[in-house]
Amino acid sequence: MLAGFHGYGEDAERQLDRLRAIPGSDGWLIVSIQGLHRFYQRQTNAVVASWMTRQHRELAIADNNAYVAATLDDVVAAWPTVRRIVFAGFSQGVAMAFRAAASSAHPTAGVIAVGGDIPPELDAPILRRVQSALVCRGSRDEFYAANTFAADLRRLEESGVHVQRCEFDGAHEWSQAVNDAAAGFLEQSYR
Repeated sequence: MLAGFHGYGEDAERQLDRLRAIPGSDGWLIVSIQGLHRFYQRQTNAVVASWMTRQHRELAIADNNAYVAATLDDVVAAWPTVRRIVFAGFSQGVAMAFRAAASSAHPTAGVIAVGGDIPPELDAPILRRVQSALVCRGSRDEFYAANTFAADLRRLEESGVHVQRCEFDGAHEWSQAVNDAAAGFLEQSYR
């Protein structure tokens, strides 16, 4: 299964489109989970979501973790052929992808992280559960700074996680370079 987590002010459909654009993803069961904290986008009045804010952070993390775990349990029950899960997040969804992978009751193949950082509460023993990660950053990304990217890579490596990096010519986006790197990561995760 390829489980997706959207960015701030987006919806699950947006992340689903990103995951479907990865070459070879049609061989995966793709699930995109929408954040619990929904609101109206001012310009379009569309319903979008956020994973959390800094207010009552610990409670929001607990709620999100329980919600994601229950969702994945339901999907695995409906699709008993699922052998392992790759978690894929964009921007704010990266933190949820790492939290979900580190706490999953189901076998985890890794995390695809694009334009967002690892949450600070995940220490080395918890991160070690992730096993492998593809960490991606646009060279002009103003939200995911180069020093944070480097620190995340170091944290993962020091935790014993097998890390692949993808730094591409772009900004805060899920680009074709990310799709290409993710395709290779999924192919390795399937073996």
